[in-house]
Amino acid sequence: MRRLLLALCLLFISQQCFCWGFFAHQKINYYAVFLLPPEMMVLYKPNIEFITEHAVDPDKRRYAVAEEGPRHYIDIDHYGNYPFDSLPRKWEDAVAKYSLNTITENGIVPWWVQTMYRRLVNAFKEKDGARILKLSAEIGHYIADAHVPLHASSNHNGQLTGQQGIHGFWESRIPELLADKEWSFFIGKAEYIKSPGDFIWKRILESAAAADTVLQYERELSKKFSIDKKFAFEDRNGKVVRQYSTAYSLAYNELLKGMIERRMRSSIYAVASFWYTAWVDAGQPDLTKLSSKTFSEEDLKEFELLNQAWKSNEMNGRKEE
Repeated sequence: MRRLLLALCLLFISQQCFCWGFFAHQKINYYAVFLLPPEMMVLYKPNIEFITEHAVDPDKRRYAVAEEGPRHYIDIDHYGNYPFDSLPRKWEDAVAKYSLNTITENGIVPWWVQTMYRRLVNAFKEKDGARILKLSAEIGHYIADAHVPLHASSNHNGQLTGQQGIHGFWESRIPELLADKEWSFFIGKAEYIKSPGDFIWKRILESAAAADTVLQYERELSKKFSIDKKFAFEDRNGKVVRQYSTAYSLAYNELLKGMIERRMRSSIYAVASFWYTAWVDAGQPDLTKLSSKTFSEEDLKEFELLNQAWKSNEMNGRKEE
């Protein structure tokens, strides 16, 4: 009976996972707006609801577009040992060395962030308010994903060590439990990033270095909790569901010594700084006349299709996250 309960719990938890969780992604984009200078705030603040809501569009796109999945992670441990010097940091060099299929299969998030960054710079140059907001919301998602330790590990949901569900536990359950009550996200101000490529690779390496700790501490904690104490029926977004118990979640957060809060704060700072850097690199265009966004029919259709695909619950790519 104990084994059956464990299996059911793991099945349930594994089906509840998203990248950082919708809650955390939206919080990250929301708080990032307040790190911007007044010259950018004139566009971002009136549209903060859009930037917050559409922070999760890339996750929804995983249900509609097969190519989307690899943009959220990199299983960097497939390339040797830390700091993974065998993996070229430039896209062309990495593909030439390992092949496009291999690189794509192992995840491309650090390169995709740079692609999205260049698109955002161009949107600023063209003074395309709708595109600036859309790209800002989405690049925020990918930058935040790069800050998650298990997005830089092939054992991304503990599936190799019998810890299925740890992905959502780290990035969804604990932020939902603590972010609004105990964590602080008023950080300071966005800063110019001299090399966006070097910046995002540094964050990837930080995530990779923390992945073993994320897994090890949960293994150790699990030995101290019986199955009926580790999981419990508790409220989540107005519904009573079986999930990691509050007691277990708090104990895990304490073991990690604030790691999740730190990575979330780092995500907020990074997102705001990428937005700011893109604006500066575009020549600091005047955004005062762009405060009202007008999306094309194609954009509006895409938003609707993403929602429909997400509700269909048929995700493309690996299902463990």
